[in-house]
Amino acid sequence: MSLHHGPRPPHGNDRDRRRLAVNPFHAAANPLGGMTEAPPAHRLPDSPLPPESAYRLVHDELMLDGNARLNLATFVTTWMEPQAGVLMSECRDKNMIDKDEYPRTAELERRCVAMLADLWHAPDPSAAVGCSTTGSSEACMLAGMALKRRWALRNADRYPAKDVRPNLVMGVNVQVCWEKFCNFWEVEARQVPMEGDRFHLDPQAAAELCDENTIGVVGILGSTFDGSYEPIADLCAALDALRERTGLDVPVHVDAASGGMVAPFLDEDLVWDFRLPRVASINTSGHKYGLVYPGVGWALWRDSAALPEELVFRVNYLGGDMPTFALNFSRPGAQVVAQYYTFLRLGREGYRAVQQASREIAGSIAERVAALGDFRLLTRGDQLPVFAFTTADDVTAYDVFDVSRRLREGGWLVPAYTFPPHREDLSVLRVVCRNGFSADMADLLLADLERLLPELRRQPRPLTRDKRAATGFHH
Repeated sequence: MSLHHGPRPPHGNDRDRRRLAVNPFHAAANPLGGMTEAPPAHRLPDSPLPPESAYRLVHDELMLDGNARLNLATFVTTWMEPQAGVLMSECRDKNMIDKDEYPRTAELERRCVAMLADLWHAPDPSAAVGCSTTGSSEACMLAGMALKRRWALRNADRYPAKDVRPNLVMGVNVQVCWEKFCNFWEVEARQVPMEGDRFHLDPQAAAELCDENTIGVVGILGSTFDGSYEPIADLCAALDALRERTGLDVPVHVDAASGGMVAPFLDEDLVWDFRLPRVASINTSGHKYGLVYPGVGWALWRDSAALPEELVFRVNYLGGDMPTFALNFSRPGAQVVAQYYTFLRLGREGYRAVQQASREIAGSIAERVAALGDFRLLTRGDQLPVFAFTTADDVTAYDVFDVSRRLREGGWLVPAYTFPPHREDLSVLRVVCRNGFSADMADLLLADLERLLPELRRQPRPLTRDKRAATGFHH
């Protein structure tokens, strides 16, 4: 979550100068005699408000938020059917951790794990181990913890020791949660840099970074930088060859936050999952292409041997004795129920139809953007329904940050950002197509872009000075 500091007083130390503006209609409707004073914004008010007045104050301020459906930066689901919303409202008071009190909610979670184990070709789906999480960030933390503990158990004779530090190998394009994991759990992050037109991990380079202290290698099925799949099978083959040469047996975790709910339906011949013996664990985000509102994720291990038992906790003070593996404790069961609803509602054919529609829209927009002549495509939306593009070499009047800023004037959030070290010279725009972003909306986006281009071409130079302020999205 974002880290916040306390408010700066607008005038000296008067903390009460910032107050919420109250519509006189709301005050007059107060059955307790009217609102005599506007409530403060940065401290608890002294007295309660009528529910309608409190609702209106919050509702009116939230009107200044962007329209989630026009947010083409986020991978997160922004539309579900009304029936899913009803189910979620019925379950929002159920604590997911309290499995003895809410056994059917726990059963739905178990069924979702079983469905994913089958979808991802676990050798024995009944032996696969998994859990729901608040999202892929928590799922990745859990997977990383399992990798580190397995490595520590194999190296108990020399770890912990001051001169022995575990490491994790990954591409520089990983999501920030992996950098957090390495920081929080004191693991060295060994990152494969981007080179030229390769914007993700190189399998051979990853294998060369491995040594006896490597807890695992992370492969990304759907990079957030450009929507491309990393070659998981080639990565496993490179690590197989490493074992033949050196005896090092390094497991792979697949961060399939987005691709885990796209590839099984649209790229069935792509081998990336538990069909590869070296893949020990996989995560996905139910709230991304799993088509559920935030926040729910999933972490699965191919079998119990991949998840050390000592990481699993059992508590009985809520009743029962249920095993848990999580960083969080209390959280609502609503998102898990919504995931099960979506699995039932769509099935394999329904998911295939939804994801195919998103991929076709992404491919269509990418082609039309390329046809404008001002832009060069990095990806075309033919893996994740996501594509990245930059300005053509001969475009000097404006840059991607100018495009992002001008599109935002029309309500569109299309992020602009620079790539990591070794390709910091490259700045791109990225469009994420999700369910709910229709072909009609795509036409409107292209029309706005075409309308802005003549003005952008007349600029004397790129005008966006603060590149980080030009977009709400940062890697």
